[in-house]
Amino acid sequence: MDKTLNKNLNKAKSSKKDEFYTQLTDIEKEMKHYKSHFKGKVVYCNCDDPRVSNFFHFFSYNFEKLGLKKLIATCYKNQELDLFSQNESEQAIYLEYEGNKSGNNIPNKEEIVVKQMNGDGDFRSEESIELLKQADIIVTNPPFSLFRDFISQLINRDKKFIVLGNQNAIIYTEIFPYIRDGKLWLGVDNGGTKWFQVPQDYEIKTKTRIKTENGNKYFSMGSIMWYTNLDTKKRHQELILYKKYTPEEYPKYDNYDAIEVAKYAEIPMDYDGVLGVPITFLDKFNPDQFEIIGSNRGISQDPKGIYGRGSFLNGKETFKRLFIRNKKVTK
Repeated sequence: MDKTLNKNLNKAKSSKKDEFYTQLTDIEKEMKHYKSHFKGKVVYCNCDDPRVSNFFHFFSYNFEKLGLKKLIATCYKNQELDLFSQNESEQAIYLEYEGNKSGNNIPNKEEIVVKQMNGDGDFRSEESIELLKQADIIVTNPPFSLFRDFISQLINRDKKFIVLGNQNAIIYTEIFPYIRDGKLWLGVDNGGTKWFQVPQDYEIKTKTRIKTENGNKYFSMGSIMWYTNLDTKKRHQELILYKKYTPEEYPKYDNYDAIEVAKYAEIPMDYDGVLGVPITFLDKFNPDQFEIIGSNRGISQDPKGIYGRGSFLNGKETFKRLFIRNKKVTK
């Protein structure tokens, strides 16, 4: 991530300016891989203004096709019908939709129930947690500055989810243990650039990360991933390995009993020790083929205190790395 982008994201965090609205096309491309999971389920979008959210739009218009039981959506500190609210209201609303009654499979305002909340709609509030208890699957774009709290809440309450987050979250001290322990993994459509609609007054100096279409302003904030704990076919596709280990091509770290693999596509098929791979490997991770055992960020991630420190080659620190082991070594 470039310094300018990082500075802007930190500024967004400090000001709680987390209003990045997901495009419908990105939602459609990911949700098609989970159709079997949605039948008979209650979906909760708990970080969206339900009247303008593309998440609510997708699930309400595909309610019957997916066989949903119920759709719920809440909005933080907002009662105004405005895509980019100022979050000035101390109260919020939530919407409930239980399907089309007219037979045309198109939701209308008479079928969408609007209810007043006593509080501000924060996903951590007691009211929001009561709605969370009703839900089977949570689907949303949560505030990236609160991603750690958001994911922990869902996992601690044993909820299924499909949410967006920054790629760097993979090695967050609070998030990585969930990945290592098989409680969290990446979704399917993680390639390409995702553009998020932002307010017209949103400022960023990196011009290549801003674009305007049809009068709307969009921002690309780097590598954004889908995170989930729902199984997909992609998760069980084996990564084809073709290279063999040589000490010259795969040097050992100065401070780890592990070898450096600069590109996950070049993982040696015949090495049965620990490998350090880029965090982008997680998009190809198959738990039947590999085991994730650590990372080179956040010492508290590793209960044995072995991993978590920076990894070095010839005295020079490497980029972010996951430490893995091949379960299907081919000699």
